This record gives sequence, C-alpha cells and structure tokens, in this order.
Amino acid sequence: MHHIASARRVLTAALATTLLAGGVLLGQTVTAEPAAAGTITCNINQLKADARKQRDRAAQLKRLGAHTEARKALAKADALERRARQCADADNNSKPPLWK
Repeated sequence: MHHIASARRVLTAALATTLLAGGVLLGQTVTAEPAAAGTITCNINQLKADARKQRDRAAQLKRLGAHTEARKALAKADALERRARQCADADNNSKPPLWK
C-alpha cells in the first residue's frame, strides 16, 4: 500500500511539472512576436550621436566633481559605441541567402 501512495505522488508531481512546462512553452509560442523578415536593424548614426552626448555629459560631470556619475556615463558611452560597431560589422559581414 505504501508503494501505491508514493507512486501516486510521483505521478502527480510529474504530471503537474509537465503541464506547467507545457503551459509555459505554449504561452511563449502564442505571445512571441514574429521577427520582421529575420533582420534586426539599428541606427548606427543615432548610436554614435548618443555616445557623443554621454561623453560630453561625462566630461561635464567630471568638471563638476561627480566622478562616480562620470564613470557611469563613460561606461554607457562605451556600450553605445560597442553596439554601433557590432551593427556596422553585422552590416558589412552579412551574406545574402544562397538562393538569391
């Protein structure tokens, strides 16, 4: 009798886990937005302009004595420039599909 009770608990737990995982996966497939033609575009000029603004802001903050905020602004500017480089590299290195 003890084995039946433990087997029932195991089966119930396995069923509940499967249903929850299936619900999560089903919810993701229903709510997932389709990719726009499989490409991600980014505005390189806008990213570079935002990076320049952050560098100017960092210089101003440093002059005012807010060194911690200046470091954060520089880090944000570096991240924006890195993203712009990644986008430019992706544009330069992308190949068209074989059937085109």
